[in-house]
Order: sequence, then C-alpha cells, then structure tokens
Amino acid sequence: MHPSSLFSLSEHLERLSRDGDPLEVLGEAVDFERFRPLLVKGLGYSDGAKGGRPPFDPVSMFQVLVVQAQHNLSDARMEFMIRDRLSWMRFFDFDLGDTMPDENTIRHYRNRLTESGTLDALMQAFEQQLRERGYLAMGGQIVDATLVPAPKQRNTEEEKVAVKAGKSAKKIWPGKPNKAHQKDVDARWTVKVGGKIRYRPDGTPLPQIATPVFGYKSHISIDRRFGFIRKGKVTSAAHSDGRELRHVVDPHNTASDVWADSAYRSRKNEIWLTRHMFTSRIHRRKPKGKPMPERTSRANAAKSAVRARVEHVFAHQKGRYGLFIRTIGLARAQAKLTLANLAYNFDRLIFHEQRADTG
Repeated sequence: MHPSSLFSLSEHLERLSRDGDPLEVLGEAVDFERFRPLLVKGLGYSDGAKGGRPPFDPVSMFQVLVVQAQHNLSDARMEFMIRDRLSWMRFFDFDLGDTMPDENTIRHYRNRLTESGTLDALMQAFEQQLRERGYLAMGGQIVDATLVPAPKQRNTEEEKVAVKAGKSAKKIWPGKPNKAHQKDVDARWTVKVGGKIRYRPDGTPLPQIATPVFGYKSHISIDRRFGFIRKGKVTSAAHSDGRELRHVVDPHNTASDVWADSAYRSRKNEIWLTRHMFTSRIHRRKPKGKPMPERTSRANAAKSAVRARVEHVFAHQKGRYGLFIRTIGLARAQAKLTLANLAYNFDRLIFHEQRADTG
C-alpha cells in the first residue's frame, strides 16, 4: 500500500474515534482480555508444538461473535462485514490485507464454545466483572420471557407427530441426512396473545389478537437496581413460563423480592420461593367467573410499574439486535441468546458508565 494511503487510513480511523466509534467505547468499558483463559480452555487450543497455522486470536473471535449478535448477522454476512468495515477490523485487531475469518471459521468458533459450555462460563465471568465494579445484583429481581422466532418448518402430519414425540431428525428422516440436518425438531409452535389493546365505542376492550409463532423462548431475570441480565435459559416456544422460574431466579440478589407476571403464579412456585427465602411479588390472576377485586387490581398495578422494566431489555434486543434464530436446534439457540444477553449486558454497562461520567 502506498505510504500516502496508509496516512489516509490512519487519519480516517482517527476521525472515527473523534466521532465516537461505538466499538472503541465497548472496548474501553469491557475488559475482554479477562475472558482469554476461559476462551483458550473452551476452544481446546494446543500449545502449537505440532506446528501448523496458528488459529485466530480467541479474544478477537469472541469479539466477532459479540458484534455479530449485536447486529443479528448470518455467518456469511459477518464475514463480509469484517472485510468491509475498517472500524470493525480495528476492534478485532485484524490488519488490512491479512487473512480474515470466513463464515466456516466463525461457525466453528461458536460451535466449539457452545459444545464446551464456555458461553455460560463467560456470562458468569462478566458477572464477576460487574460485581468488582460495584454493580451488585440489588433491589430484588424481575423474571420474564419472550418469544424468539425461528424459520418455520413445513412437515407432514406424520412428521409433526414424530417431532412432538421427541424423535430425533435422523430417526424421522432416515436415509436423508441433508434434509435431517436442516430440520429443527426442538423449536415449537405457540400462540402469542398480546399487542396494543383496542376498545369498542362503549369503552369495553376488544379481544386481543392471537398470533402463531414458531421458535424458542428466552427466559431471563434482571436485577431491579441496575437492570443487568443475571440469569437466562432457553426453551422451545411452547414451554411454560412458570416451570422455568426456579431456573432463572438469581440467588445472589441482595433483596428477596421477585416480580413476575401471573403466568409464573402457581402453588408450587409460591412454596418454592418461600422455602428459599424469596418474597413473591408475582401478579395474582383474576378469579374465574368473578371480577378482579379492587385491592388485587391496585396491587397488580403497583407490581406492573416495577415489572415493566424487563420489557426494556426485550425491546432493546429485538429492536437493536433484530433477535431471530437462524440456527438449528436448542443448543445453538441457547448459544445465540446467551451471546445476545452478553451483548445486552455490555450495552447496559456502557449506559451506566456514561451516565456516571456525565452525572
């Protein structure tokens, strides 16, 4: 490259920094280097004694996966964007003209981290960073879940029965490995009831629209004080919210209160919360065939004012990240949504740090 071109490139990057490159902000807020030991272990890196071309730097590849999650890009599109965006190259510490990771490499790294359980460990490692910086899980916690769509499957009635029976794709489509590889037998259909409430001329609410959704469900808990995702789990879209309460409640929150909507209220959950010294702030359901008591209605409204905070998390992930599952199977969906949760926590940390600087 001509020296003047190198000077122009350097000047261009400096201008990006002056304008507030968001990836530089991310790199300053998050200590990515602290993830290195977990990444090296999870990826199964050798000491290089056997020779061969060294793999891409594990921290750089983790940053690739985080940025991919922030923009909801396919592996092929991510490969292109790495080559196309100078600010991304700089953040990943890739040099112009050097070999860049292709879509297969990106997929391989994500699969290795998924198979080794490293993504969950990374989530906990960042939790430690948050605690060290004073962002303790405080004020109680809010539990909720959201549906995340996946590509719809078109199966025969017989195949649908086999999927619901829990058979593997290989057993349902024997002798058709390519077809079986493309079939997601973990995702499920469910009906989403919601949206903006509409009213009749007399003021009574119209029935809410029921929309069929195929895919998965992201269950999370956030702390009330800072709003970080402290725990998460992924299930099929048809899975009951209430059954996952005990799996996403954070035992390390400094307060005992647990907020959630009425889908989480059950006798088993109330007993479990009491047994584990939690205070239930879960919405109460309307009595069957009777109007909601005024006192209960007011209590639910007060709980909603707190619980609404978790909706900002899902709005951020769906609005900014365009959350959608492109992969096949529950394990990869879990990886996708764990990365989205990590990416959200990184954004949340930046929000708090910038607010502290301006405050």
